[in-house]
Amino acid sequence: MTSLLILNGPNLNLLGTRQPDIYGHATLSDVEDLCNAKADALGVTISFAQSNHEGALVDQIHAARGQHDGIILNAGAYTHTSIAIMDAVASTEVPTIELHLSNIHAREDFRHHSYLAKVAVGVICGFGAAGYPLAMDAMVQHLENRA
Repeated sequence: MTSLLILNGPNLNLLGTRQPDIYGHATLSDVEDLCNAKADALGVTISFAQSNHEGALVDQIHAARGQHDGIILNAGAYTHTSIAIMDAVASTEVPTIELHLSNIHAREDFRHHSYLAKVAVGVICGFGAAGYPLAMDAMVQHLENRA
């Protein structure tokens, strides 16, 4: 059975209360519920995790190799700063989709640059919590096309 890691970075534990005008009112628990429902519909299994620490995210990405078929990664601000996370994704060779709740291209200039996009199979941004099931659909399709 296909297994996906849904990995969330810094400040995403504050969803629902942190700048809801940008990130929406859904909590991280609501997002996890959306992902679990989508996983059931797709017939895949998921692991859902969040950390505010760059090294912990790198460790999760490393651990995904041989355990998960794909990664949905909302690295938050680390998207724009972390060569370490980019290198982890490239090194593990687990297909990864970069995900953002907000449209990073309609925000501050520094958010327009993504280290992850260079190693991701695709990027989904701007759809709020609905982006997670979209990313899951896209990853399952990507994995089926690779097979």
